[in-house]
Amino acid sequence: MDPTQLHRIQGGKPYPLGASSDGLGVNFAVFSAHATRIELCLFDPKARKELRRFTLPECTDEIWHGYLPDAQPGLIYGYRAHGPYDPRNGHRFNPHKLLLDPYAKQLTGPLHWSDALFGYRINHARADLSLDRRDSAPCMPKAVVTEEAPFNWGDSMAPRTPWTDTTLYEMHVRGVSMQREDLRQPLRGTCAALADPRFIEHLQRLGVSAVELMPVHAFLQDRFLLERGLRNYWGYSTLSFFAPEPAYVGQGPNELRRAIRRLHAAGIEVILDVVYNHTCEGNELGPTLSWRGLDNASYYRLVPGDERYYINDTGCGNTVNVSHPRVLQMVTDSLRYWAASYGVDGFRFDLGATLGREGTGFDPGSGFFDAVLQDPMLSRLKLISEPWDVGPDGYQLGHHPPGFAEWNDKFRDATRRYWRGDEGMRGEMAARLCGSRDFFDHRHRRPWAAVNYVASHDGFTLADIVSYDGSHNEANGENGQDGHGENYSHNWGEEGPTDDPDILQTRVLLQRAMLATVYLSDGTPMLLAGDEFGNSQEGNNNAYCQDAPLSWLDWTQAQSDAGRELSRFVARLIALRRAHPSLRAARYGNAAEELSPGVPAMSWFDTEGQALDEAAWQNPEERTLALRRAARREDSSVDITLLLLNPGHEAATFLLPQPAEHWIRELDSGTLAPAAPLSDARVPVGPRSVVLLSAAKVQGAAP
Repeated sequence: MDPTQLHRIQGGKPYPLGASSDGLGVNFAVFSAHATRIELCLFDPKARKELRRFTLPECTDEIWHGYLPDAQPGLIYGYRAHGPYDPRNGHRFNPHKLLLDPYAKQLTGPLHWSDALFGYRINHARADLSLDRRDSAPCMPKAVVTEEAPFNWGDSMAPRTPWTDTTLYEMHVRGVSMQREDLRQPLRGTCAALADPRFIEHLQRLGVSAVELMPVHAFLQDRFLLERGLRNYWGYSTLSFFAPEPAYVGQGPNELRRAIRRLHAAGIEVILDVVYNHTCEGNELGPTLSWRGLDNASYYRLVPGDERYYINDTGCGNTVNVSHPRVLQMVTDSLRYWAASYGVDGFRFDLGATLGREGTGFDPGSGFFDAVLQDPMLSRLKLISEPWDVGPDGYQLGHHPPGFAEWNDKFRDATRRYWRGDEGMRGEMAARLCGSRDFFDHRHRRPWAAVNYVASHDGFTLADIVSYDGSHNEANGENGQDGHGENYSHNWGEEGPTDDPDILQTRVLLQRAMLATVYLSDGTPMLLAGDEFGNSQEGNNNAYCQDAPLSWLDWTQAQSDAGRELSRFVARLIALRRAHPSLRAARYGNAAEELSPGVPAMSWFDTEGQALDEAAWQNPEERTLALRRAARREDSSVDITLLLLNPGHEAATFLLPQPAEHWIRELDSGTLAPAAPLSDARVPVGPRSVVLLSAAKVQGAAP
């Protein structure tokens, strides 16, 4: 529509926040506690020229609002906020800067980096205390008024997979399809590729129940990266909490909805990795794009007594002030919007410890946790936290409230070190195999709260864990100062790719063993996309800025004999996990409770079939483990499995513990032999291998 035909603005309403069309006009509402005036700016259809400007006529309870009669969806707009420019006291109002609506549901136009985007004069002697009077509108993306027309979800329904049956697949929307030669070029790197039947069939063959998408909220391409010829690939630099990343939805927001609908139809849930702990505006030297210009002192946590500076618990320059009720409302409104409008099944909260911070530090009873857990919509979704940040007391694994799962890096590190052959890891590995009770068995939490993984986007891929002694991040241009300092990795004789058959075989065995450890442990298993076929990042353990083949999945590797074999192995692990309730405990319970005569719920043995005593647990040279678990099936019979682990470089023989059962060898990660009944009480386990046995169905003790 032509904004020049809009001549008047009415008072409108303070709710809902954002731009809302009622068919006869559009209501605009935006929060600012400290502004003295807010202007609504309207642009031509190409988002290049500002055509009209209206002062929002009303402010109710710190919500500025106005109603434009005859305005329609598709209108392109932004805000300008007037108020004190007083950085020392936390205020950075500058009406020369066009601001994105924090509630914008669709963006148009790219951000063009320019010094005009900053509220202060770049290179001025007074730095951010100076004021820049250049108009930033020509450089800014703009918001688009949308109409919440109902999307046709057909007869597809959310799978609602129980936590105990959940297996996660962490993936990057762009990276998963950029090297898919079987896709047309325009579809690669977009949400449309997620809906491709061949990709969904791949997920179904593996047996994963949920995809965890790295950030799909609109994000910023940081200036310092572009100047180095790099890009913000991961997307942890949020520009909008409500709008999808335009590069991922070239056909409009419904492109993501269609992908979610098809994944749901295939029984696969969709979980979004969301970044509410910080924004793309950075510290006091960052650009003024939205929240900073609207109300810096409300949206961000500032240093008490020195409000020019930002509390930086995130390591990204700023920290969102979720303790403020309107900021908390923005976060929960965003979560509800993605759940209701896009049908997502859950969220993974980046640096979740930050969201739980109050003025006194991390609090499992913080306003954020309380708001989410009491919400009738959000509390029913899968909620996963990254339980740390870089602030004081930032490591909070196991301290989140019931209802949240947490990324379990203790499992990651223990698994890597155990299979690397480190001394003294027997007890630590045992604790991780049984659901990390030492961290999660309290407040009636369940084992699913521990999200177990050996690799994620942040760090080495599985293939690189066994191929590199150190990280190789030269392409990042940060002189090796980025990424994890300790990868708990080993190259087994040669750094990186090799043709040595012995080294290659060792690497294959260790990849299988670590995957088996993930899927045969209590907790919720998570697989990094590409690890199922040996994808490598050439030793880069911090590929956040590598929007290139280095980070994109290499599907030719998936089609290789080795890639297919490893994928089949993962599928077998997931099928075994699904078939045996003893491999996915529903609750912690009493490990000593006998579910079958002489068979407690959990017990540990040495290679001679004897229960491990204190001396055996403390012996740093001992590495083998035998774990027997029992769980009751729905028909009251008891499922019994025996997990045998040998991280050594020589074969080991395990004597089966008493009472003897009719055992079936379900899995041998070393030989990949098919399932078969055992004929001997002594079971050989090859070097760096895992063997899983299951007992024939036995009658349980009376519950």
